[in-house]
Amino acid sequence: METKVEMNKVVSVHYTGAYTDGEIFDTSEGRDPLSFLVGHGQMISGFEQEMLGAEVGEKRSFTLTPDKAYGMRDESAIQKVPRDQFPEGMQIEPGMVLGAQSDRGPVQFSVVSIDGDEVTVDFNHQMAGMTLRFSVEVVGVREATRDELAHGHAHGPGGFEH
Repeated sequence: METKVEMNKVVSVHYTGAYTDGEIFDTSEGRDPLSFLVGHGQMISGFEQEMLGAEVGEKRSFTLTPDKAYGMRDESAIQKVPRDQFPEGMQIEPGMVLGAQSDRGPVQFSVVSIDGDEVTVDFNHQMAGMTLRFSVEVVGVREATRDELAHGHAHGPGGFEH
């Protein structure tokens, strides 16, 4: 039975992600493992590349530069938006992460500052421009179901949609 991480397999991992200063930004410790369908854009590309060929029980640690993680910061992604573009009565504060619909689907942005009727927003991913460190343990690899391949994502234990 194949137990290697490869395209179109559903992989379950325990992981910890940290910034280069050691501060942890995400971990599955104390939770269920993270499951994802390899090759369908569920994970940042560098993460999948580093995990290809790993076997169940294998632990890997790697560092991803911005080009393999969330990309470089793009200063043109910082824009000024009229306050009336936000829902009336909505509390907006610097540092908030909000979602909006765009012509390319849902996008996230963070509020940089508010100056009177003008809100400065940043469409860069919060981790754009950052180098990230991961330590990952593969706890399971299985064939994807037809539904998972059709939907482009893992469905949970045994392949059933939650």
